[in-house]
Amino acid sequence: MRYDEFLAEVREVGEYEDQNEAEQVTRAVFSVLATRLPATTAEHLAAQIPEPLNEGLRPGDQLEAEPFGVEEFYRRVAEQTGARPLTAQQDAGAVLSTVAAAVSGGELNQLLSHLPAGYATMFGKPELS
Repeated sequence: MRYDEFLAEVREVGEYEDQNEAEQVTRAVFSVLATRLPATTAEHLAAQIPEPLNEGLRPGDQLEAEPFGVEEFYRRVAEQTGARPLTAQQDAGAVLSTVAAAVSGGELNQLLSHLPAGYATMFGKPELS
């Protein structure tokens, strides 16, 4: 999926005003997701996300994943976007369901294997919980 296609999908699913808002939300969600994943998993995911959006998935110096649940994920997204937790939940769903559509099935399964069961719903895949 190309950069513009990815953001158009996020914008449509999240019902954002414009592409800039969709990009800001995407970067916030990716930033939080990167802290939750092992470095190699984040790198593999970044390889399937269009540039420059994938920059937020690069772990930098972080090698270990931070263990936190879904509610903390939403709280961190809300903190980065300045939104309320319910809005952050919708933001995460818009971005991560787009990720699920953009990456290979094998990559999605690998990604979800590193996350607690509740995360699958954020990716629009509750059956994988």
